[in-house]
Order: sequence, then structure tokens, then C-alpha cells
Amino acid sequence: MGKIKIPYGKSDFAVLRNENYIYIDKTMFIEKLENYINTIYVRPRRFGKSLFTSTLICYYDINKKDKFEKLFKGLYIYDNPTDKKIVIIY
Repeated sequence: MGKIKIPYGKSDFAVLRNENYIYIDKTMFIEKLENYINTIYVRPRRFGKSLFTSTLICYYDINKKDKFEKLFKGLYIYDNPTDKKIVIIY
């Protein structure tokens, strides 16, 4: 078993997933977030606001649609995509 990689100070979702850092799956909040018109993140420092924003960027960015499976496989949102997800046509 290799070393556990803890992402201290890293807030780029793609880097965490590509370099096998520990990632606590919070993608179930994406579908809840789509039900709100205005959203504001009110959390203390170091609570994952930037990481979650980076996750949203990777989920909705049309330029990253070809990397969707690699980034999100094994996470909640991969098995339960929302209607607003970028649709990939093969």
C-alpha cells in the first residue's frame, strides 16, 4: 500500500483526482445547488469553498467534457448526473 496523499493547501479538483489525493465526495450537493437561484458560501477558512467551486467548474465546463469520466468516476454525481450536466454525445 502506498502513501496516503493528503491535499493540504490544494484546491484544484482536477489535480486532486488525477494525482490520487484523498477526496471526500461532496458531489451530492451539486444537484441540491441547482435548485437554488442565488447561492452564497458562508463557511470559515479552510472549509473547502474553493475546492467545491473547482468541482463545479469541472462539472459544468464544456471544455472539460471529455475528462468527465476520469474526474468523476466513483463519485456520487457520476452515477446520478443532473439535467444541466454537459451531455456527451459519442
